[in-house]
Amino acid sequence: MAGRRCPVSLRYGIQLPVQSQSTLYAEPWEAAAGPADLVAVARAAEDARFAYVASCDHVAVPRRLARAMSTVWYDPVATLAFLAASTERTLLLSHVAVVGLRHPLLSAKQYATLDHLSGGRLVLGVGAGHVREEFEVLGADFARRGPVLDETIDALRAALGPEEFPEHHGKLFDFADLGQLPRPAQERVPVWVGGSSPAAVRRAALKGDGWLPQGDPRERLPAQIARIRALRQEAGVRGPFTVGAIAEPLYVGPPGWDVGRRTLSGPPQRLAASLRAYRAMGVDQVQVRFRSRGRDELVDQIAAFGAEVAPHLD
Repeated sequence: MAGRRCPVSLRYGIQLPVQSQSTLYAEPWEAAAGPADLVAVARAAEDARFAYVASCDHVAVPRRLARAMSTVWYDPVATLAFLAASTERTLLLSHVAVVGLRHPLLSAKQYATLDHLSGGRLVLGVGAGHVREEFEVLGADFARRGPVLDETIDALRAALGPEEFPEHHGKLFDFADLGQLPRPAQERVPVWVGGSSPAAVRRAALKGDGWLPQGDPRERLPAQIARIRALRQEAGVRGPFTVGAIAEPLYVGPPGWDVGRRTLSGPPQRLAASLRAYRAMGVDQVQVRFRSRGRDELVDQIAAFGAEVAPHLD
């Protein structure tokens, strides 16, 4: 990543509505939405040339967190596989899979099959997780979830590689002579690491093919990206590396409703200029977020973004 040029064009993706409904971002219309709405939004994103659509991961939400988080969290493998059949080009991102909750061979079987069925469109976003009860009920180690994630990534690298009989020998996982077919369609499934703690940033730099920040304001990104560059250079890590960012909620068109909630609003040139600021920091992918009062309005905003804003990002 050291000395790398800025990309010619900023790519953009979207975390899908409906599939996760935390009160931090879900809109009221999502509560009554379902599969048809997911398909409509994913197809609109593909038509607007979004690089990816993303789905989150929680197995079970404890009652103490349910009011804020809700308990609506679709399974990412099932959701992305369902959408793979309704799309053709857009990448399928788990943002993020808490892979420490599962044995890496189980995760590899699921995600390898997804990549195979989708023709090589998987991006495996991973993170450490934060819900203690979720780990405890599944027999996973919450206190050591960072080191568990570190080795899980290594084991997944082997289990998602080209070998029919992958092999990994570590402190937590040890497997060999166990065959898994089908293999992923991609020779190397990209792994993007989520999180903004010092440990997460280091993990992304040294073990990932990309970084998915979590809640970083844009003014903090340059220092984080510089640290990633330095860590990779010091460790001699080479190869392509993707830096993502999450934009403020977006309203395409004239100044609109509820602009006070950190909503970018205005003509295409203004919105594109704001998003280009990410590219100047070394960001490759921006996860665009929209505010909408219904599925049709969201689909229209996505289409307008593709037609009106995206050409100004070049």
